[in-house]
Amino acid sequence: QVRVVESGGGLVQAGGSLRLSCAASGSIFSINAMGWYRQAPGKQRELVASMTGRGITNYSDSVKGRFTISRDNAKNTVYLQMNSLKPEDTAVYYCNADIVRDRRSEIWWGQGTQVTVSS
Repeated sequence: QVRVVESGGGLVQAGGSLRLSCAASGSIFSINAMGWYRQAPGKQRELVASMTGRGITNYSDSVKGRFTISRDNAKNTVYLQMNSLKPEDTAVYYCNADIVRDRRSEIWWGQGTQVTVSS
């Protein structure tokens, strides 16, 4: 079985920073892309940032220049450094991982971590 677990959310004032972590564990052969999504109340889940297994990154326009995604492949972990946070960044942040095992890949999601930015 596979587990994907996020951590690092919390309450922060506007202009502050948070660092989210997401670790995948279990029966894993390799991981392709890993990414962060978020969902605010009443809105659809949206991509925040992603990184391929080779390190190619993609960011939402709304977070470019403020958020940085990184990975530690040895630990099957992806991070999201969030700086200059705004109230509109408030959402539940979800991690996903494209995990390869038994000769096929499958997307696994974490349970989400709440990020609240106060004005």
